[in-house]
Amino acid sequence: MLYRKYRPQKFSEIVGQEHVVKTLQGALESGRVGHAYLFTGSRGTGKTSLARIFAKALNCDYRRNQQPVIGNQLKADSRRPEAVLTEPCDNCHFCLAASQGNSLDLIEIDAASRTGVDDIRELNDSAMVAAPGGGYKIFLIDEVHMLSKSAFNALLKTLEEPPAHVIFILATTEPHKILPTVLSRVQRFDFKRLNHGQISEKLKMMAGKEGIKINDEAIKTIAMSADGALRDAEVALTKIHASVDPNKEVSAEDVNEILSLVSYKYYPEFLGRLLNNDRVGSMEVIQKIHMSGADMENFTGNLVEYLRNVLMAKINPAVLASVSGMNDEETKNISTLGQSVDSQRLIKMIVSFSNARNEIKHSPVPQLPLELAVIELTS
Repeated sequence: MLYRKYRPQKFSEIVGQEHVVKTLQGALESGRVGHAYLFTGSRGTGKTSLARIFAKALNCDYRRNQQPVIGNQLKADSRRPEAVLTEPCDNCHFCLAASQGNSLDLIEIDAASRTGVDDIRELNDSAMVAAPGGGYKIFLIDEVHMLSKSAFNALLKTLEEPPAHVIFILATTEPHKILPTVLSRVQRFDFKRLNHGQISEKLKMMAGKEGIKINDEAIKTIAMSADGALRDAEVALTKIHASVDPNKEVSAEDVNEILSLVSYKYYPEFLGRLLNNDRVGSMEVIQKIHMSGADMENFTGNLVEYLRNVLMAKINPAVLASVSGMNDEETKNISTLGQSVDSQRLIKMIVSFSNARNEIKHSPVPQLPLELAVIELTS
């Protein structure tokens, strides 16, 4: 999988989370490292990757000693002096072990499968024992919101007064499910969703190194489909790479077909039919999309985003300049629509299709909620 091959190994390789990286590097440089951190944000934004890099930097032999480790062959002049205190060397014993997932000082726990109080009691017992490497013993608890209430309570005391050699890094996509008593004991970092430009740049780099022939429009289509999750985009690129002829350039049409996405052209067409109260034509578009094998929930979510962009263009046309991923023609079409459509009608559409998207996952007929929304909007 390409996302594993190109997983960031240093702070400088993290995409889109500069605000978190800067704070963590500052803590490393000053030596004021906290005992518990909470990384929160939507999926695929780099929480686990950054936690591992931070763990490597904390115990990196080269960073701690500011000199090459004996037998390591790492030359001092191979690194910038200012990076010594803020980057893992990726060559010492601990860095290599952490990268390979077999470090005894970095203990990763999947809270989704180990939710009970007994699991946390084992963790607490382990925390009392010094790190084998003589540095920090770092516990990375992924999906921490899945812990039971009793498990959280068992963790509280250790979180509040951990041994000096222990650091906790908690990661979650749902911070609202974590007990307030736990939140009060950690330093919280909120990870941003990545924009289309940031995702596209990473995909271009990966495609270039892998020799994947893919045009910019196809890259943009993948980035837009990822919904701010870089890992999702990387997985999609892996799937596309395995599905196409290596001698052929991948186009946006190829991406839509392989990932079961809906071509961008359908959104202005569908909206145009709705605005003309063309109920039959709107139903035909829905049926065409459904028969193509596309994910109706994905289509509806993208439709809501498209309608929102039209509404924003009506309120303030300049806002489209901040929407990355759209070409000049798409921006022009949305701006034109924004000036010609009534705001209240757009709001009604957004509400109707948002409700339809929520109902699709429970509907025995995937396209039915969309069809009912069309009937309501064209009455």
